[in-house]
Amino acid sequence: MFDNVSNGTPSNLIIAQVSKKKLGEILVEQKLITPEELEQVLELQRKDGGRLGDILVKQGLVTMEDLLSILSVQFNVPVADLKKQQFKSEALSLIPEELARRHTIIPLDVIDDTLIIAMAYPDDVRTIRDISTRTGKRIQVVLASPTEIINAIDLYYKAGKELEQKLGQLGITPDNREKTANEISAETPIAQSLDLIIQQAVRDRASDIHIEPQENRVRIRFRIDGILHDMYSLPMSTHGALMSRIKILAEMNIAEQRRSQDGQFSTRVGKKEIDIRVATMATAYGERAALRILDRTLTPLTLQEIGFLPDQLEQYTRILKSSYGVVLVGGPTGSGKTTTLYASLNQFDRNTQNIITIEDPIEYKFADINQTQINNKAGITFASGLRTILRHDPDIVLVGEIRDKETASIVTQAALTGRLVLATIHANDAISIVFRLIDLGIEPYLISPTLIAALSQRMVRRICPYCKVLTEVSPEEEAAYIKELGEKPGKMYRGAGCNMCANTGYRGRVALFELLVMSEGIRRLILSGASADEIRKKALEEGMLTVQRDGMIKAKQGITTISEVLRGTFSVYW
Repeated sequence: MFDNVSNGTPSNLIIAQVSKKKLGEILVEQKLITPEELEQVLELQRKDGGRLGDILVKQGLVTMEDLLSILSVQFNVPVADLKKQQFKSEALSLIPEELARRHTIIPLDVIDDTLIIAMAYPDDVRTIRDISTRTGKRIQVVLASPTEIINAIDLYYKAGKELEQKLGQLGITPDNREKTANEISAETPIAQSLDLIIQQAVRDRASDIHIEPQENRVRIRFRIDGILHDMYSLPMSTHGALMSRIKILAEMNIAEQRRSQDGQFSTRVGKKEIDIRVATMATAYGERAALRILDRTLTPLTLQEIGFLPDQLEQYTRILKSSYGVVLVGGPTGSGKTTTLYASLNQFDRNTQNIITIEDPIEYKFADINQTQINNKAGITFASGLRTILRHDPDIVLVGEIRDKETASIVTQAALTGRLVLATIHANDAISIVFRLIDLGIEPYLISPTLIAALSQRMVRRICPYCKVLTEVSPEEEAAYIKELGEKPGKMYRGAGCNMCANTGYRGRVALFELLVMSEGIRRLILSGASADEIRKKALEEGMLTVQRDGMIKAKQGITTISEVLRGTFSVYW
């Protein structure tokens, strides 16, 4: 397992510095930096403090890989690739998470009486002594970058054991369950347990937390990259207190357990400001809760990062330059519609244009854009809020969702009076967006002159870049690929599974798009009452890519897999 670790007998202080030269001198000798650059960095170090290596990397003078290579030689310790390293639970249990984070270390394995640890700073002899004393083990050091160590800590120090300890402090039995449900301040074990669950979800890049009561347990699942994963199983006796804590944070009615409720609250996880939207509903075994995680510190993706192919991107950005009209983005819940609209907002000039949004909720706050939050209790709906917005002389309006005829009618009227309106709508594909407007009561003669583009999208998982390998495809996958691209698949890739993707082979997501541009031919078909199949046929003749074809192109490019494309798009008129 540790082929890159020295086979010599380890001692408590493995670090035998074979080179008496200082790091800066070695870097100059290796011509990685110049003497002048070294002097500048040393001056920064004298002024602000910090480690020389960290400053060099931060200044962009050396790469982390070069620095690790030099440190490996200087301190006679091997470099470990933590992305592919296996971590033993026995080793992890010896060092608490708090200590690992404080010293930027992570234990890898225990071999006989030796604990192998990865360190970012192998010259920290005091820390090595402390760990040896604490664990009663000899310490053997391997070298890794601080970023990789922190990522590994986030991945492998799960909240499970700490959750068990907190729940063990509750002492919940059927006889005192009601009392515990009332003891829900921030200092109680149940409140701290909820904090741990949220912290772990943020570390795991989860978009949602599902809390689901079963017959004899509470099931906790995280949605990561669009897929639900079982994470924890809590005693059923914790359910009432856990739900009460969530309701207090989200300003819900604790006493109401039969009706569905919605709310939201904010919290901090490390340096991140997190907004959490909460929805509850009654089930056979009690209330379930869905917690949507919104990271306010994240920068909205650009249109390129979301997944537009070059030709699609050119078409879509040209559409966004229109002075008036309606652009609708459709797809199921969780397909990234709001992300696409937010990326679209970044295409506009905020200095010369008045941009106003009405959302439910505001997921990301933009500078120099006027954003409005739906508030049903105050009578602010999409329809009423949109009426108010139109009295404020907007150039561009973003509507979080078109849900009813009234909102759809106001959006259409806004476009007719010279505004560009961006909005989301629930529809299975780009053609269905047109018929969804008709279902809501908008006449074809109004759709034809106002709708300028309908964009449908799906989200699929990206192949993990850290463990990407060549793969074979199944006969079913090959047939689907040939159907879309008219050729046999060439080199195809998959993720083999590594620490960076939790051994799933996927990390992150990419959107698949279907962009319907309203040409004169398609407008005439809409006005004549043509069927969806007739409009689709015309759109394909004019070059529209379906989400399936877009997905197969991205599989060909090694961005995702054929199986993932089929999973994400199979139900779309196949």
